[in-house]
Amino acid sequence: MRRLHALLTTTVLAAATLTAVPAATADPAPATTALNTPAATADWSVAVVDSTTARYTPTTIGGWSYPVGLYLYGQYLVFRRTHDPRYLSYIKSYVDRFVAADGSMSQGFNSLDSMQAGRLLTILHHETGEDRYRVAAKRIRDRLDTYPRTGDGGFWHADTASRAHQLWADGVYMVNPFLVEYGNEFHDSAYANDEAAQQLQLYGSHLQVAGGLLRHAYDESRTAAWSDPATGLAPEHWCRAVGWYSMAMVNVLDAVPAGHPRRPALLRILRALAAGLERHQDPATGRWFQVIDKGDRAGNWTETSCSSMFTYALSRGAQRGYLDRHYAAVAERGYRGVLRKVSLGADGRTELTGISVGTNVGDYAYYAARTRATNDFHGLGAFLIMNEQLRSD
Repeated sequence: MRRLHALLTTTVLAAATLTAVPAATADPAPATTALNTPAATADWSVAVVDSTTARYTPTTIGGWSYPVGLYLYGQYLVFRRTHDPRYLSYIKSYVDRFVAADGSMSQGFNSLDSMQAGRLLTILHHETGEDRYRVAAKRIRDRLDTYPRTGDGGFWHADTASRAHQLWADGVYMVNPFLVEYGNEFHDSAYANDEAAQQLQLYGSHLQVAGGLLRHAYDESRTAAWSDPATGLAPEHWCRAVGWYSMAMVNVLDAVPAGHPRRPALLRILRALAAGLERHQDPATGRWFQVIDKGDRAGNWTETSCSSMFTYALSRGAQRGYLDRHYAAVAERGYRGVLRKVSLGADGRTELTGISVGTNVGDYAYYAARTRATNDFHGLGAFLIMNEQLRSD
């Protein structure tokens, strides 16, 4: 557990020498070089991480947030493969901005979004053995004991008036992968696996509709402007919301024992979702549309982060036997499509394009009009998770 502690203490590295650049920009055509094709870069994961850590220091990358947490989780996966100590040291320097020596944090946990970066706490405890990361992670675990729920037990998207009684598909990824990893690291799997499986099943029961896709959100109270008065459902299948759910599902299935009573229901949900995703994959690009099932509508566009998420989930599901093996080919088409969205700019750094900025619940026009960003952390993190699953050495 402490195998990298000595390594970390001697490799605080050159983070202080890295320079910051402005946040993700709208999606112009990238400046290109002769190395502007996937074949020209042997390892896109390393290229993305090296480019991102050159753009931002652990201090300038941003506050405690789920987009940064997602990206840094992807960076950790690259560390696990490459064993480059710079990548783990960078994550530690970021987290140590928020976690004091005694494990205390000023961060509150009043939304599921605020919990996602907690995965980094369990990672750092596993890699360093420092008890402060356990103490900090336990704050999130304990918060779930008092966190508000719908009448049937689903975690509200946030403990605020504007999100009360609402389940967003995004939310299952914000807490449940953390929860099962916390359970594994700190010997709390009996609770963690049961809770995570319950949440995935419950969210699926409300959000999944005929055809297998999930709506973005559900409002138990039927008071949100977007909620259908009869069903409580949001009107559209927003791609990244469904992408979050798909990744959370395979993460939880990886953790839940084969004999768990909720496992058959989770597999049914995933298999129905996979069929819907295959049906709506864009045949021209291999990617998926911002509003998944309306690819023929004016203004719709293929979105990079959700395409990465679906590609990862379908590949992982086929690899692990949760899905039929033919989904590996569906994932491979998605992978080739996403790789066409990454390139090297004139400065030699990676440019990942076509990423929707952060998005609330809305109607078709709202989703279609979202800014298409370059190098947004939603896309960078999803890309790394996908690429570490599908890349070939």
